[in-house]
Formats: sequence, C-alpha cells, structure tokens
Amino acid sequence: MTQAFKPVSVAIGDLAAHPANVRVNSPETYAPENIAHLKASIAVLGLLQPLLVQKTCGKFGVLAGGRRHAALLELVADKAAKGFTAKTKIDCRMVPDDCDVTTALSLAENITQAPMNAIDEFEAFARMMEVDGQTPETIARTFGTTVAAVKGRLRYGLIHPDIRAAARAKSITLDTMKAFADHPSQEVQREVFEALTKEDSYLQAYTVRNALKSRGVQVSDDIGAFVRKDYEARGGAIAADLLDEHSVLEDSALVETILLEKLAAAAEEVRAEIGFAWADAVIQYDYAAMADYGRVYPGPVEPDEKGQKRLDVITTELEMLEREMENEELEDEAYNKLYERVDELEAEARDLQEAYSAEDLARSGVIATWAQGKISLHVGLVRPDDRVENAGKASGTSKDPGAAHSDEITYPASLTEDLKTERAMALGAAMAMHPEATLDLTPFKLVTDVLGHGMGVTQAIKVDARQEYRSHAKMDEIDGTSLEQVGEAHDALDLSWADDAKSPADQFALFRALDAVEKARLVAYATAATTQSCFARDRQRDSLMHDFEVEIMPDIRAHWTPNAALFNRFKKAWLLKILGEELGLAQEAMTLASSTKKQVVEFCDKLFAEPFATLTDAQRAAVATWCPPMMQTAGVEPVDAGESETPVDATEVAKAA
Repeated sequence: MTQAFKPVSVAIGDLAAHPANVRVNSPETYAPENIAHLKASIAVLGLLQPLLVQKTCGKFGVLAGGRRHAALLELVADKAAKGFTAKTKIDCRMVPDDCDVTTALSLAENITQAPMNAIDEFEAFARMMEVDGQTPETIARTFGTTVAAVKGRLRYGLIHPDIRAAARAKSITLDTMKAFADHPSQEVQREVFEALTKEDSYLQAYTVRNALKSRGVQVSDDIGAFVRKDYEARGGAIAADLLDEHSVLEDSALVETILLEKLAAAAEEVRAEIGFAWADAVIQYDYAAMADYGRVYPGPVEPDEKGQKRLDVITTELEMLEREMENEELEDEAYNKLYERVDELEAEARDLQEAYSAEDLARSGVIATWAQGKISLHVGLVRPDDRVENAGKASGTSKDPGAAHSDEITYPASLTEDLKTERAMALGAAMAMHPEATLDLTPFKLVTDVLGHGMGVTQAIKVDARQEYRSHAKMDEIDGTSLEQVGEAHDALDLSWADDAKSPADQFALFRALDAVEKARLVAYATAATTQSCFARDRQRDSLMHDFEVEIMPDIRAHWTPNAALFNRFKKAWLLKILGEELGLAQEAMTLASSTKKQVVEFCDKLFAEPFATLTDAQRAAVATWCPPMMQTAGVEPVDAGESETPVDATEVAKAA
C-alpha cells in the first residue's frame, strides 16, 4: 500500500527519538564526533532533507533522520551557531498514526541510499571550487572536516579528465589514478599516462610514481626541501599544488646542479678545516667505483697546553656523568641524554688527541654525498693513484714501523682484566655443560696436587671448595649467555640431599646414593665455579688446560657473544678496522666512517646479535666466530672473511646503524 506523508513544520524542541527508529540502540551513531560534518553542513546549507516523524507520547518522534535530529540539537546547544533555537521550525513529513510499517520505513531510508562513488566525490569537491567559487576553507566548514582533507580530495578531482575516465571505466584502479596526483600539472599527467599505456596496458601505482619522478622533484622530498630556497632564488619553475608539500620543482637539472654545489661546499669546508689535499662531491656514493680507494685515519698526538686543560675538564665531566648513569632510578629519557653527552665529550676528547699525519693529509681527501636525507662525508679517502702499498700493512699506515696508530687495536689493562673474567665465565659454562670430562679433571687435579711433587698440574682451577669471586667493571652490561647456561645447569642439579636440617653425615649418605650422572653434574657445576680469570692457554705452560679447553670449548662463541658493552670500550677506528679487515665488511666500514661512535657501536651490536641476511657466507662465518684473539681457545684459527662478495645495500646499513 502506498503511504502519503503530509509535509509539516515542527519546532526542534518538539522532536524526540522514536522507539521504532532502527538506530535507536546504537547511540554511538549520534556521538558528536560522528555527526560533526553533518552539523557543519546543516549550519551552512540548512536541512536539505526533511525528517520522517510520527506523533508519540505528545512529541514528534523521529522515525527516520535521527542523525540529522542529533545534529540539530547540537546546533541549538552551540552558542556560536546562529539561527538555531529550540523554537526554530524545520521541514518534516508526518507518518499517520495507523501506519503498520514504521520500522520498514526507518530501515528503508537508512539502507536504500547508495554510497557515493569516490571519483564523484572528488569531482564534486573540485566543481565546488572551480564553478561555485568556494575555497578549501569554506568547503571544510560546510562539511565539518579539515582543510587538508578537503585539499586531498580536490587534488584527486583535478587529475586529468582522461585519467579519471580510465578509472571510471575500471581500466586502471583508483589507487593508480591517485598516483597521478603526485605531479600537479595535468599536461605532465597526460603525457606520462599516454606513454605508460603504450608500453603496458596494465598500470600500477608505483609505476606511475616512478615515471613522475623523472618529471621533477617534490618539495617535500628530502632533496627538494634541501635545495628549494636556492632553486626559487634562481627562478626555477615550480608546478604548484593545492597542498604545498606536493608542489614540484620541475627543472631536475637545476635541482641536481644546486645539490652538487651544496655538497661540494660541505666537502670543501671539511677539507679546509682538517687540511686534506682535495675535496669532491657526488650525489650517490658508488661502492663499486670506490672499491679501489684507500683510507687513512688520524693517529695519536699530544695535545697542547690549551688542549690538555680542556681534556682535563672533559675527563672530570665524564667521570661525573658515569656516576649519574649508574643511578638505577634514572628514567630512560634522562639516561639517553646523558649517553648522548658522553658521546659528544668522547668525540671531542678524541679530536684533541688524534690528528692526521702531514704525509697522509698530502694524499687524502673528502667526498660529500647525499644519503638518508642529509649530507654524508667520507673523510680520509686516498685515490688509487695516491695509495702507498706496503706489504702486510693496510693502506694509510705510516712508514715509521714504530709509530702508533689509532686504528691499531690494543687492549688497555682494565679491558684486558674484564675480558679475562668474561672468558672464565664462558669456560665455566662449558665445564658445567660437559660433566663427564670435568668429573675426570677434578679428581685428577686433586690427586696430582696432593701426591705430586712441586707445583700443581695447573693453577687454572681451584679445588679447595671456594667459589671464585669475579669482578668486572660493567658486569650488568656484558653478554649473559654463559650466566644463562650455568643457571640452566644449576636448575638441572639434584639437590635433594642438600638439606641444611640434616647433619653433614646424613647429607653425605644421601649424596653417595646418587647415580653417577647426577654426581658428575654436581662436581662439574662446583668445579666450574672455581675457574680463574683467564685468556687462551699456552700449551708449553699449561698443556692440561690447553687440551681440556680445546675439547670442551672449541668455540667460545657458543657461550659468549660480543655486544655493546665491549664495543663501547673500543675506539671508533678499532671498530672500523674490525668491520673492514676482520669481518670483510669494507663497504660498511667506509659508510660508517662518517657516523658517530655511538652509531658504529649500535651497528656492531645488531650485527652480532643477529647477522644480517645480506651477508655473504664468508662474512656470516666471520661474524659467527669473531672474538678478541686472546679469548678464543688456543689453536683455533679465525675465519677469514676476505673481500665482500656482495655489496650490502647502503640503506640496509643505515637502518642497522
């Protein structure tokens, strides 16, 4: 039966929710944030569609149009909204009291309206600006949205008509159509569209974006932002976009010229400051082309009187910062600030105590490149023609065999003692994990020390039943693998006999009743706890422990992994030497040479924690076995990574650092 609904005018204050409204149980639908755009539209354009109402409980119940009703109530409550009060009348249509399809009417209005096509919406926004004279600001007020959101829709509505037509015909996807908005010029869009459709009938968004990159540089691109001021000063053409960040610098050649000039200026500034022989600039660092270049590093020098005074101040401040960083209650943000300050001071201290030799300066230089959105400086490079090849020496070392160099790895006494402790912990873990061998060693040591003549067979372990106390400057930061392994070994022990409530005699009786495997585990664990701080054994001095360690700990890396705690105590030059010469990561070392020590440490820490998928087999093996040479079991040769077989992507290196 066809229903006739009489037009009526009803005051906003006389409206109420109708129980048959299909959205009555979804109050979130009427939340202010969900009707903001509707409220804005009614405030500007008025109520475009009447409400469907029915008399109920002395009010006009809103059967269809609940969101419009909620928006009207918001306008009444909004003091800033003009022309809306509880007495303001609005257009409605009255549903008769005897209507038996009220719920169907409410449902029909909510579900029979087809959602608007996205392209229609984009074009409608564009027509509002082009035909109706609206601005992004007035459109945003009308629809209760942001100016940026309006401009985004406008950009898509202003794409070349041929491309929009292709999207309507579904010969390209909506995402592909949107990709053309990366360039504001409709003419450029059309040219690229025609060129791509000739080559391939099926377009993808990334193909479009790549093609548009050759037609200019967006001002939001890192290079665009870097050169924009100089580009505009030289009168470079700009294709303006509604959103400024999508405007395009159209003269790519001028962009490249300005970028190279800026890179060259940065390189020259460093050349003049340090005293290098030459400076150069390239936009992208070509690892293949740079493979034949050498590199020199600054060596240690004695600071002058002024420098020594500054160095003393730095030393004092570093000691104070170290004490502050030991505060366990320190928040992460505060700790990171202290860490950054320490990094700055250590860098300044290195600069005061390191310098390039005159010979190295005379043949080396600096190259500035663009990487990760900023200028990257590669310092101390030696061109192939200027390299001095010394047999057995890395390029850039001094001819004076007695000279010390900052890239020559040495181990200070404090670090040496701590590495001995870490090796002892690893050895203890290996002993606990090899109970049969350790069980043989322990009574052998005890018996030979008692029955033998003169010195004991080894001083490497104590069997006087006292656990060895191990000291370390940064115990909380070292790799915990060996501690975890010893902990697991302890958890596996049968300690049912060790009841303090029982007498030693009773405990001994229970101990004797244990099977041989359990006894071996207990003896191994106890003996492991006595290992002395140690480095690799000299077979001539301690053949017993030399061969025993080869048996139970052929590779210390099964119990210990180098981490930031170790790398932080190395000089930056040492870390670069390890990466380049010992791990075969020469390209990565060159990339990181211009980074801070903190970044190099972070790179090394991540590399050893989980070797990168981009490593060659030789590099992976070198990373998996590397350790300070005196920590590895004697007689085990380090893996030679050789030259990098496959260049690691510079972006991957930067992410890791």
